[in-house]
Amino acid sequence: MRRRLPRGTRRGAGWRSGPHPCQPEIRAGPAEISIRESRDYPLEVLLAAIGDLVLDITIAPHGELRTNDDTPAAIRVGGGGQAANFCAWAASLGERSRLVTRVGDDDAGRRLVAELEAGGVEVHAVRAAEPTGAIAVLIGPGGERTMATQRGASVGLRRDDLRPEWFVGVDLIHVPAYSLFREPLATAARTAVEMVRLGRGRVSVDLSSVAGLVDYGPARMMSELARIKPDILFATAAEADAMPVAMDFCIAIVSGEGPQRAGEHAVRVAAAAVAKVGARPA
Repeated sequence: MRRRLPRGTRRGAGWRSGPHPCQPEIRAGPAEISIRESRDYPLEVLLAAIGDLVLDITIAPHGELRTNDDTPAAIRVGGGGQAANFCAWAASLGERSRLVTRVGDDDAGRRLVAELEAGGVEVHAVRAAEPTGAIAVLIGPGGERTMATQRGASVGLRRDDLRPEWFVGVDLIHVPAYSLFREPLATAARTAVEMVRLGRGRVSVDLSSVAGLVDYGPARMMSELARIKPDILFATAAEADAMPVAMDFCIAIVSGEGPQRAGEHAVRVAAAAVAKVGARPA
């Protein structure tokens, strides 16, 4: 039976949230993109990601927050980070996955690496003097998520930290836009893409965050995408709207009403674009 490729990541929840929905191939308008189409792939593929492995602290208050007082809440602490989530979900589906990241030389970093490895992910983590990154997620009454981030050690990954053998045999590398927003991680991510391309592997990019895109500059991100030329581009409708041109071939399932075109103008930076709407990407 053919194995399946995970179709993206859902941010704001760590890998303990369960497997991500997936399908054997990613549909993009009239074309179907499969990482197995360009060469003869074995039954098992190797999926990699470069970027964040952080501590997720999720807080779901049991009612309205009380200023200067206690509010009962469900609080969950676990692993997170878009790059780590991608690898964790891939492993949960039985795929080989490999994460290249940077964590603090601290208890949090050691715990997160150990948990990922226990889940079947091959982790190459550079240890750093900075603390391991952390994200606090506050769940609102309607399920909306407000996040406060401390990227910590993850954004300090350098090109010189990378080892060529980490990218040998990689069939697809996933690059969150978080890995492109700040240096030196951005240069390391571009270098990783180049090494995977040399091995005839494919590249996916996730636009990650509207706030991040606005701070980074949408036009600047368009130039970055044109440089990387991802085979697959993931975006929410809001992320697509933040870009200077709409995402064409971006099909979304909205409120169970069926496929809807999410863009009107072509973006010639990716072979396929995938819209993410909650747990039902398309």
